[in-house]
Amino acid sequence: MVRLPFFKLSSVNNIKGIVMSSNTTAYQGNSRLVLGIVLLVLTFWMFAQSMQATLIPIISKDFGISDDPAKMDLLNFAASITPLFSAACIVAAGGLADRFGRMRFAFIGVILSVIGSIMVALSPGVELLILARSIQGISAACIMPSTIALMKTYFEGKKQATALTWWSVGSWGGSGFCAILVGLIEPRFGWQAIYWISAVVAIIGLLLMLGTPESRAAATDKKFDSLGSAIFIASLIALVLAVSKGRSWGYGDFRFLGSMAFAIVGLISFYFVEKSAPGKNIAQLIDFSLFRSRGYFGATLSNFLLNAIAGAMVIVNTYMINGRGFTTGDVATITITYAVAVLVLLPVGQKILFLFGGRLPMIIGTIVTFSGVILMSLTHIESASLYKILVVTGYAMFGLGLGIYATPSTYTAVSSAPQEKAAVAAGIYKLASSLGGAMGVALSLAVYSAFEDVHQAGAAGLWLNVGFGVVALISILFIIPRNTAQKAE
Repeated sequence: MVRLPFFKLSSVNNIKGIVMSSNTTAYQGNSRLVLGIVLLVLTFWMFAQSMQATLIPIISKDFGISDDPAKMDLLNFAASITPLFSAACIVAAGGLADRFGRMRFAFIGVILSVIGSIMVALSPGVELLILARSIQGISAACIMPSTIALMKTYFEGKKQATALTWWSVGSWGGSGFCAILVGLIEPRFGWQAIYWISAVVAIIGLLLMLGTPESRAAATDKKFDSLGSAIFIASLIALVLAVSKGRSWGYGDFRFLGSMAFAIVGLISFYFVEKSAPGKNIAQLIDFSLFRSRGYFGATLSNFLLNAIAGAMVIVNTYMINGRGFTTGDVATITITYAVAVLVLLPVGQKILFLFGGRLPMIIGTIVTFSGVILMSLTHIESASLYKILVVTGYAMFGLGLGIYATPSTYTAVSSAPQEKAAVAAGIYKLASSLGGAMGVALSLAVYSAFEDVHQAGAAGLWLNVGFGVVALISILFIIPRNTAQKAE
């Protein structure tokens, strides 16, 4: 069992609930807070995301819609709408958490998570499922930036880096175990049980966090940027829709072109609205001065690109089934090496961070990650057994690289942002994760579909992801200064 080495579990006496006071500098985070936060993070990355992993065929059969293309489109949309709403709302939620309280927004996220999970479990059809999945996405948008900001507030130095390692266990590790979770629970208890368990996990996470003092940015008389928030959320929804649905719509379809046009015009308008906000006594939703920090900018950009490599997993799994005749069970077994490798290497990335700072492990992790994709891209090899060995090794390297990269990247971004902007900075960082993943999968599938020969299609789709990794490496080497994110004290 993995230990939380720097904390001592203490008994909880006279719990009075979540304290809505201002920052309590004397308070020091402990293992209960870390465990509670990890459980909340898992409600999105392991439980909510399990629908995208392997549940769609099972749910479609349960709803009796497998032969109805229109209903299947709605089911696919329901599966993808959770990360869509998370990406669209996460920056606004981070700004609100900084303003009104990070514990408060973590609490709101838990309530929405429980409601959304119960609604998913009780859904009789796809219509209610879409609403439930939207609520789960908003829940994730509230939980992720507020919990990262709490870790920045209540942990320092090595303790902060270790806390962020556990946050990464919840996100990177949770996503790696999605398929395994489904395989363990669904055959025995039905797919709905996954979401009942998710609701219970969210409640336990909240109970563990009870008593943590409230944390918020310094009080300000500036008004909330409601116009900027509305434009930003609508623009990102349009952008993610265009990227995720472009392949099925067709890139010449008016829905794709209209969504892209709306997103581009909206984001340009958002920029000018934000630039004019200070003169109107309005608090900016995104403070573009954050990107003046080369450490923050480099960590966020490389995070976007490393999440884009998620497309490699979709491509290699699809290729193994269509091009090599592997079963879905074979594929699920192979991906275990990725999940285990992520969890094993997360502490290694943390130790390198302690010794050398954030830049070196980010470089090493990125190189190892795209090297694993290179192994999987060797689709010209005829031997099925040899190619399977390459994929198993590639998946292990993929997980090893991301495990080394995750904590130093998060720590570099968090430590480079000012305390009063902690949640909104975390929101932007996690927005990069969501957008990177959505765009990486969409672009990879578009390249894969452009080739008639399945072996060429697999190689081309995977080499696109190698390109993402190379650009991520360049961004780390040339944007992040050598003296950024020095070793944690």
